[in-house]
Amino acid sequence: MRPMELFPPSRSSESVREALLKADAQKLFPGARDAEAALSGLFLYFSCLKESHDLLHEFASVDGAYWHGIMHRMERDAYNAAYWFHRVPWHPVYPALAKAAAQLGYETATAWDPFAFIRYCEASARSGNDELAKRVQLAEWQLLMEYCAAPVHSDVRAGEKAAAR
Repeated sequence: MRPMELFPPSRSSESVREALLKADAQKLFPGARDAEAALSGLFLYFSCLKESHDLLHEFASVDGAYWHGIMHRMERDAYNAAYWFHRVPWHPVYPALAKAAAQLGYETATAWDPFAFIRYCEASARSGNDELAKRVQLAEWQLLMEYCAAPVHSDVRAGEKAAAR
């Protein structure tokens, strides 16, 4: 997969944006744990930050809050990113993300710290050496996408969404 820009200046593909705007999350990710959050993640992958943001405001979930934090981090809005990550004190992808990040060479504590990663992305961009941050961001995207798009029993998914509201 191609690395994602830390702070994309524009959409990567207008045709993909148009296709995603027409997409039905439930049809695209049938039976998914959080289809709307997964669709929001696709928008982010293609640097469609506004579209991701609009979708995230429409469908609130813990997974959506995580994507929301990533979206604001990609906007280079550390304050708002931190706000949304405070709404996700722990997420099931954090342990695997900490491990993947460490394997890539990103030094983490024993647990994933999204606030430290916000600061790291900012510092990496300022230094002009953002390749590691991009690789970690891609690992984060992949793990969260796999989690959100994974099929689960519909009763479990409905219960999770109800609990998140």
